[in-house]
Amino acid sequence: MKVFSQKVQIYDAVDVLKEKLLTLGLVPTMGALHEGHLELVRTALANNDCVMVSIFVNPTQFDNNDDLKKYPRTLNDDVVLLRTVSEDRLLVYAPTVDDVYEGHTVSEKFDFDGLEFEMEGRFRNGHFDGVGTIVKRLFEIVKPDNAYFGEKDFQQLQIIKKLVEKYRIPVNIIGCKIHREVNGLAMSSRNTRLKPKYKKAAPFIYKTLTTAKKQFGTKSANKVIKWVEKQFAEHDILKLEYFIIADVDTLKIVKRKSHKKTYRAFIAVYADDIRLIDNIALN
Repeated sequence: MKVFSQKVQIYDAVDVLKEKLLTLGLVPTMGALHEGHLELVRTALANNDCVMVSIFVNPTQFDNNDDLKKYPRTLNDDVVLLRTVSEDRLLVYAPTVDDVYEGHTVSEKFDFDGLEFEMEGRFRNGHFDGVGTIVKRLFEIVKPDNAYFGEKDFQQLQIIKKLVEKYRIPVNIIGCKIHREVNGLAMSSRNTRLKPKYKKAAPFIYKTLTTAKKQFGTKSANKVIKWVEKQFAEHDILKLEYFIIADVDTLKIVKRKSHKKTYRAFIAVYADDIRLIDNIALN
Protein backbone atom coordinates (compact mmCIF):
# COMPACT_ATOMS: atom_id res chain seq x y z
CA MET A 1 0.00 0.00 0.00
CA LYS A 2 1.49 3.29 -1.10
CA VAL A 3 1.19 6.47 0.97
CA PHE A 4 1.52 9.75 -0.91
CA SER A 5 1.92 13.21 0.56
CA GLN A 6 2.00 15.27 -2.64
CA LYS A 7 -0.64 15.73 -5.30
CA VAL A 8 1.93 15.43 -8.11
CA GLN A 9 2.46 11.85 -6.94
CA ILE A 10 -1.30 11.30 -7.10
CA TYR A 11 -1.45 12.62 -10.65
CA ASP A 12 1.17 10.08 -11.74
CA ALA A 13 -0.44 7.17 -9.88
CA VAL A 14 -3.91 7.97 -11.26
CA ASP A 15 -2.54 8.28 -14.82
CA VAL A 16 -1.16 4.73 -14.54
CA LEU A 17 -4.55 3.41 -13.36
CA LYS A 18 -6.42 5.19 -16.12
CA GLU A 19 -4.02 3.83 -18.76
CA LYS A 20 -4.83 0.33 -17.52
CA LEU A 21 -8.58 1.14 -17.63
CA LEU A 22 -8.89 0.41 -13.91
CA THR A 23 -11.74 1.94 -11.92
CA LEU A 24 -10.88 4.14 -8.94
CA GLY A 25 -12.93 4.77 -5.83
CA LEU A 26 -12.30 7.59 -3.36
CA VAL A 27 -13.01 7.56 0.38
CA PRO A 28 -12.34 11.06 1.79
CA THR A 29 -11.56 11.10 5.53
CA MET A 30 -10.04 13.34 8.16
CA GLY A 31 -8.20 10.40 9.68
CA ALA A 32 -8.56 8.95 13.18
CA LEU A 33 -10.03 6.00 11.33
CA HIS A 34 -12.50 3.61 12.91
CA GLU A 35 -14.62 0.66 11.80
CA GLY A 36 -17.10 2.98 10.12
CA HIS A 37 -14.37 4.28 7.81
CA LEU A 38 -13.18 0.75 7.13
CA GLU A 39 -16.69 -0.24 6.06
CA LEU A 40 -16.66 2.61 3.53
CA VAL A 41 -13.31 1.34 2.25
CA ARG A 42 -14.58 -2.24 1.99
CA THR A 43 -17.64 -1.06 0.06
CA ALA A 44 -15.42 0.93 -2.29
CA LEU A 45 -13.08 -2.04 -2.81
CA ALA A 46 -16.04 -4.27 -3.66
CA ASN A 47 -17.02 -1.95 -6.50
CA ASN A 48 -13.70 -0.62 -7.84
CA ASP A 49 -10.36 -2.01 -8.97
CA CYS A 50 -8.45 0.36 -6.66
CA VAL A 51 -9.38 2.77 -3.88
CA MET A 52 -7.79 6.03 -2.78
CA VAL A 53 -8.26 6.99 0.88
CA SER A 54 -7.53 10.62 1.61
CA ILE A 55 -6.48 11.51 5.15
CA PHE A 56 -6.56 15.25 5.68
CA VAL A 57 -7.84 17.41 8.54
CA ASN A 58 -9.31 20.22 6.48
CA PRO A 59 -8.90 23.57 8.26
CA THR A 60 -11.44 25.50 6.19
CA GLN A 61 -14.44 23.50 7.44
CA PHE A 62 -13.80 24.25 11.13
CA ASP A 63 -15.54 27.31 12.58
CA ASN A 64 -13.93 26.62 15.97
CA ASN A 65 -10.13 26.83 16.05
CA ASP A 66 -9.90 24.88 19.31
CA ASP A 67 -11.84 22.02 17.70
CA LEU A 68 -9.38 22.05 14.80
CA LYS A 69 -6.40 21.91 17.16
CA LYS A 70 -7.89 19.08 19.22
CA TYR A 71 -8.98 16.96 16.27
CA PRO A 72 -7.08 13.65 16.52
CA ARG A 73 -4.26 13.10 14.03
CA THR A 74 -3.19 9.45 13.92
CA LEU A 75 -1.73 8.85 10.46
CA ASN A 76 0.54 5.94 11.43
CA ASP A 77 -2.27 4.11 13.19
CA ASP A 78 -4.60 4.85 10.28
CA VAL A 79 -2.20 3.28 7.78
CA VAL A 80 -1.86 0.17 9.97
CA LEU A 81 -5.66 -0.16 10.07
CA LEU A 82 -5.99 0.24 6.30
CA ARG A 83 -3.40 -2.50 5.73
CA THR A 84 -5.77 -4.91 7.49
CA VAL A 85 -8.31 -4.26 4.74
CA SER A 86 -6.02 -4.46 1.70
CA GLU A 87 -2.30 -4.34 1.01
CA ASP A 88 -2.30 -4.05 -2.76
CA ARG A 89 -5.49 -2.27 -3.86
CA LEU A 90 -5.36 0.77 -1.58
CA LEU A 91 -3.59 4.08 -2.06
CA VAL A 92 -3.40 6.77 0.63
CA TYR A 93 -3.21 10.51 0.04
CA ALA A 94 -2.12 12.25 3.25
CA PRO A 95 -1.15 15.77 2.17
CA THR A 96 -0.06 18.87 4.03
CA VAL A 97 -2.27 21.95 4.08
CA ASP A 98 0.12 23.68 1.65
CA ASP A 99 -0.04 20.79 -0.81
CA VAL A 100 -3.82 21.11 -0.99
CA TYR A 101 -4.24 24.87 -0.71
CA GLU A 102 -0.91 26.05 -2.15
CA GLY A 103 -0.46 28.73 0.51
CA HIS A 104 -3.97 30.15 0.11
CA THR A 105 -5.97 28.44 2.86
CA VAL A 106 -9.43 29.91 2.28
CA SER A 107 -12.74 28.47 1.16
CA GLU A 108 -14.45 28.97 -2.15
CA LYS A 109 -18.00 30.32 -1.93
CA PHE A 110 -20.72 27.94 -3.00
CA ASP A 111 -24.44 28.04 -3.70
CA PHE A 112 -25.97 24.69 -2.82
CA ASP A 113 -29.53 25.83 -3.51
CA GLY A 114 -30.17 26.49 0.17
CA LEU A 115 -29.06 23.10 1.52
CA GLU A 116 -26.13 24.83 3.21
CA PHE A 117 -28.35 27.03 5.37
CA GLU A 118 -30.25 24.23 7.10
CA MET A 119 -29.26 22.36 10.29
CA GLU A 120 -25.46 22.36 10.55
CA GLY A 121 -25.32 25.47 8.40
CA ARG A 122 -27.21 27.40 11.07
CA PHE A 123 -24.70 26.53 13.76
CA ARG A 124 -21.38 26.25 11.90
CA ASN A 125 -20.61 29.40 9.96
CA GLY A 126 -18.84 28.72 6.65
CA HIS A 127 -18.65 24.99 7.31
CA PHE A 128 -20.10 23.83 4.01
CA ASP A 129 -18.01 26.24 1.97
CA GLY A 130 -15.03 24.47 3.55
CA VAL A 131 -16.49 21.04 2.82
CA GLY A 132 -17.28 21.97 -0.77
CA THR A 133 -13.80 23.40 -1.27
CA ILE A 134 -11.89 20.33 -0.09
CA VAL A 135 -14.17 17.77 -1.75
CA LYS A 136 -14.07 19.62 -5.08
CA ARG A 137 -10.29 19.86 -4.78
CA LEU A 138 -9.97 16.14 -4.02
CA PHE A 139 -12.14 15.29 -7.02
CA GLU A 140 -9.87 17.44 -9.20
CA ILE A 141 -6.71 15.79 -7.86
CA VAL A 142 -7.84 12.16 -7.67
CA LYS A 143 -10.36 12.06 -10.54
CA PRO A 144 -12.25 9.10 -9.05
CA ASP A 145 -14.98 7.16 -10.81
CA ASN A 146 -16.90 6.75 -7.55
CA ALA A 147 -16.74 8.45 -4.14
CA TYR A 148 -18.10 7.11 -0.86
CA PHE A 149 -19.55 9.07 2.06
CA GLY A 150 -21.26 7.97 5.26
CA GLU A 151 -24.87 8.87 5.98
CA LYS A 152 -23.96 10.01 9.50
CA ASP A 153 -23.16 13.33 7.82
CA PHE A 154 -26.35 13.16 5.75
CA GLN A 155 -26.51 16.90 5.09
CA GLN A 156 -22.93 16.80 3.86
CA LEU A 157 -23.82 13.87 1.57
CA GLN A 158 -26.71 15.82 0.03
CA ILE A 159 -24.51 18.88 -0.42
CA ILE A 160 -21.79 16.87 -2.17
CA LYS A 161 -24.40 15.42 -4.52
CA LYS A 162 -25.47 19.01 -5.26
CA LEU A 163 -21.82 20.02 -5.78
CA VAL A 164 -21.34 17.28 -8.37
CA GLU A 165 -24.60 18.18 -10.10
CA LYS A 166 -23.98 21.93 -10.30
CA TYR A 167 -20.31 21.70 -11.31
CA ARG A 168 -20.90 18.72 -13.62
CA ILE A 169 -18.12 16.72 -11.97
CA PRO A 170 -17.88 13.23 -13.52
CA VAL A 171 -18.03 11.14 -10.35
CA ASN A 172 -20.73 8.91 -8.85
CA ILE A 173 -21.56 9.72 -5.22
CA ILE A 174 -22.49 6.71 -3.07
CA GLY A 175 -23.97 7.13 0.39
CA CYS A 176 -23.29 4.33 2.89
CA LYS A 177 -25.31 3.49 5.99
CA ILE A 178 -24.29 4.70 9.44
CA HIS A 179 -21.96 2.31 11.23
CA ARG A 180 -22.72 2.08 14.93
CA GLU A 181 -21.08 0.80 18.07
CA VAL A 182 -22.81 -2.11 19.82
CA ASN A 183 -24.61 0.35 22.10
CA GLY A 184 -26.02 2.26 19.12
CA LEU A 185 -23.71 5.29 19.25
CA ALA A 186 -22.85 6.42 15.73
CA MET A 187 -19.15 5.82 15.13
CA SER A 188 -17.15 9.04 14.97
CA SER A 189 -13.53 10.05 15.38
CA ARG A 190 -14.75 12.43 18.07
CA ASN A 191 -15.92 9.50 20.22
CA THR A 192 -12.31 8.85 21.24
CA ARG A 193 -12.31 12.19 23.06
CA LEU A 194 -15.37 11.42 25.20
CA LYS A 195 -14.74 11.24 28.94
CA PRO A 196 -15.99 7.97 30.50
CA LYS A 197 -19.26 9.27 31.93
CA TYR A 198 -20.15 10.95 28.64
CA LYS A 199 -19.22 7.84 26.67
CA LYS A 200 -21.59 5.90 28.91
CA ALA A 201 -24.38 8.46 28.43
CA ALA A 202 -24.01 9.01 24.69
CA PRO A 203 -26.05 5.95 23.52
CA PHE A 204 -29.09 7.85 24.84
CA ILE A 205 -28.93 9.83 21.58
CA TYR A 206 -29.67 6.84 19.35
CA LYS A 207 -32.17 5.39 21.82
CA THR A 208 -34.09 8.67 21.64
CA LEU A 209 -33.92 8.70 17.84
CA THR A 210 -35.36 5.19 17.55
CA THR A 211 -38.24 6.06 19.86
CA ALA A 212 -38.87 9.26 17.90
CA LYS A 213 -39.08 7.16 14.72
CA LYS A 214 -41.78 4.97 16.27
CA GLN A 215 -43.72 8.03 17.42
CA PHE A 216 -43.51 9.64 13.98
CA GLY A 217 -45.75 6.89 12.64
CA THR A 218 -48.72 8.09 14.69
CA LYS A 219 -47.91 11.60 15.95
CA SER A 220 -47.30 14.95 14.30
CA ALA A 221 -43.74 16.09 13.67
CA ASN A 222 -44.20 18.93 16.15
CA LYS A 223 -45.25 16.55 18.94
CA VAL A 224 -42.26 14.30 18.27
CA ILE A 225 -39.90 17.29 18.36
CA LYS A 226 -41.34 18.53 21.65
CA TRP A 227 -41.02 15.02 23.15
CA VAL A 228 -37.33 14.78 22.17
CA GLU A 229 -36.61 18.26 23.54
CA LYS A 230 -38.23 17.23 26.83
CA GLN A 231 -36.07 14.08 27.08
CA PHE A 232 -32.88 16.10 26.80
CA ALA A 233 -34.11 18.91 29.03
CA GLU A 234 -34.42 16.27 31.75
CA HIS A 235 -31.07 14.60 31.01
CA ASP A 236 -28.31 15.11 33.57
CA ILE A 237 -25.34 15.77 31.30
CA LEU A 238 -26.21 15.64 27.59
CA LYS A 239 -27.24 19.00 26.11
CA LEU A 240 -29.40 19.17 23.01
CA GLU A 241 -28.34 21.70 20.39
CA TYR A 242 -31.06 20.85 17.92
CA PHE A 243 -33.48 18.13 16.89
CA ILE A 244 -35.39 18.56 13.64
CA ILE A 245 -37.43 16.51 11.22
CA ALA A 246 -36.77 17.42 7.62
CA ASP A 247 -37.54 16.52 4.01
CA VAL A 248 -34.56 14.45 2.77
CA ASP A 249 -34.41 16.26 -0.56
CA THR A 250 -34.63 19.90 0.54
CA LEU A 251 -33.59 19.46 4.20
CA LYS A 252 -36.38 21.90 5.04
CA ILE A 253 -38.08 21.39 8.40
CA VAL A 254 -41.39 19.59 7.99
CA LYS A 255 -44.46 21.59 8.97
CA ARG A 256 -47.06 19.06 7.96
CA LYS A 257 -46.43 15.43 7.05
CA SER A 258 -47.11 14.23 3.52
CA HIS A 259 -47.25 10.60 2.41
CA LYS A 260 -45.55 11.70 -0.84
CA LYS A 261 -42.36 12.82 0.90
CA THR A 262 -39.50 11.08 2.68
CA TYR A 263 -38.36 12.38 6.06
CA ARG A 264 -35.35 12.05 8.30
CA ALA A 265 -34.71 13.13 11.89
CA PHE A 266 -31.49 15.00 12.64
CA ILE A 267 -29.89 15.68 16.00
CA ALA A 268 -26.87 17.46 17.44
CA VAL A 269 -25.91 17.01 21.10
CA TYR A 270 -23.10 18.24 23.30
CA ALA A 271 -21.43 15.69 25.56
CA ASP A 272 -19.32 18.08 27.61
CA ASP A 273 -17.37 19.95 24.90
CA ILE A 274 -17.72 17.19 22.29
CA ARG A 275 -20.39 17.78 19.67
CA LEU A 276 -22.10 14.60 18.43
CA ILE A 277 -24.46 14.38 15.45
CA ASP A 278 -26.72 11.57 14.29
CA ASN A 279 -29.79 10.98 12.16
CA ILE A 280 -32.35 8.34 11.32
CA ALA A 281 -34.71 7.63 8.40
CA LEU A 282 -38.33 7.98 9.48
CA ASN A 283 -40.30 6.55 6.55
